[in-house]
Amino acid sequence: MSADAIIQTQHLTKRYGAVSRVREVNLEVKEGDIYGFLGPNGAGKTTTLKMLLGLVKPTEGRISLFGQSLDKHRSAILKRTGSLIESPSYYGHLTGLENMKVMQRLRGVPLKNVEEALRIVRLENHKHKKADQYSLGMKQRLGIAMALLSFPKLLILDEPTNGLDPAGIGEIRELIKSLPEQYGITVLLSSHLLTEIEQVATSVGIISDGAMLYQGSMDSLRARSRSHVTFKTGDNAQAEWLLLTKGYNVAADGTRLRLDNVEDSEVAALNRLLVEQHIPVTRIERRKKSLEDIFLELTGKERSL
Repeated sequence: MSADAIIQTQHLTKRYGAVSRVREVNLEVKEGDIYGFLGPNGAGKTTTLKMLLGLVKPTEGRISLFGQSLDKHRSAILKRTGSLIESPSYYGHLTGLENMKVMQRLRGVPLKNVEEALRIVRLENHKHKKADQYSLGMKQRLGIAMALLSFPKLLILDEPTNGLDPAGIGEIRELIKSLPEQYGITVLLSSHLLTEIEQVATSVGIISDGAMLYQGSMDSLRARSRSHVTFKTGDNAQAEWLLLTKGYNVAADGTRLRLDNVEDSEVAALNRLLVEQHIPVTRIERRKKSLEDIFLELTGKERSL
C-alpha cells in the first residue's frame, strides 16, 4: 500500500449472479485529496462506495482504509469515516438542530460538534427550522453536516449535488473545496457531472461499465487535452511533402493537415513557408480536446456524462 494512501482497493469486484457491477477496480485515494469518482449513471460508482463502507460485501478483492483491512478493522475505520450515500436521512418533523442531536447521540461525539458542523455547512441560521421545510440544497447540507459530526479524516459523498439548482451546486462545491485545507478531511465524491468534478477535484478516477478506465491527478488528465493545429491548403499533398522534408511531424487528417504541440510562432513560420512555395493556405485552426472528448475516447461510447 502507498504510504500516503487513505483508501486502496485491489481487484475490487462485485457480481450479482452472472452480472458484474464492479470489475477489478484498483482505487487509490491519497491523504488531502479531493478525489472525483466519475462515470455515467449505472457505471458502478455507488456500489463501489458501499463496498468501501462495508454496506455491500465484495465478491472478490481487498479493501484497505487508513492502512488497515476493512474486513478486520471495520468498526475502527468507520469511526474515522463520514459518509452520505444516495440521499440524506432525517426526521422531517424535527428541526435541523434536533436531527443533529439525534445523530450526535448515536455517534457518541461531543455536543459542541453539532454547532460546529452546522456552521461549516452554513445552516446555523436555519437550525430551528423543521427539516421538512428545508430546500433540497439545505437537506443535502444537513446530510453533509451529519457526516461531519465526528470530524472524520475521510468523507465519502455519493452524488452530493444531484438534483440541486446552480446556487445549491455552487454552495456544495465551495464547501467540499474547503474541507482538506481547513479541516484536514480527505474527500471522495462520486458524480456523473464532468463539469462538477473538473471544478473541485484534485484527482480523478473514471469508471464505466464497472471498470476503471483512468486514474490520476486532474492536471495529468488535463495534459491529455494538448492542442493541435490544422492547416487546409490548395494542395495538401504538396504541403505535407514540403513540411515533412523540413522536419515537421505532420499528418493528413481528412481534408486537412495536422500538427501537434506547435507554438503560435511556429504556426506563423509554417504559414510563411507554404505561401513562399506558392501553396495557398485557406484555413488555420487551433483545436483542443475537452475533458468530455477525452472521456468519450476512453469509454469509446458516444454519450455524454
